[in-house]
Amino acid sequence: MTRSELISKLSFIHRDLTQSQIEAIVSLIFEEISGALNAGGRVELRGFGTFSLRKREARTGRNPRTGEMVKVDSKAVPFFKSGKELREMLNSENC
Repeated sequence: MTRSELISKLSFIHRDLTQSQIEAIVSLIFEEISGALNAGGRVELRGFGTFSLRKREARTGRNPRTGEMVKVDSKAVPFFKSGKELREMLNSENC
């Protein structure tokens, strides 16, 4: 599901809110998640999952076009771990 699909679905469900209000709400939620991760924290949404950062160590990679070896610096990447309820829902026979 893309961001625009999420906004469309939420505006269909919550007809009392305008689409611009829903866009603002979705943007605020994503900004808060990004801000918490940027600050080194983690975000837990009960029943859905947890967003956190994982550290990737520096390594030597390869340019796929030229085959040249390149140095890849260490970096932090976002990581999502699904919650138990979400996993059970996805793995149930009703899905």
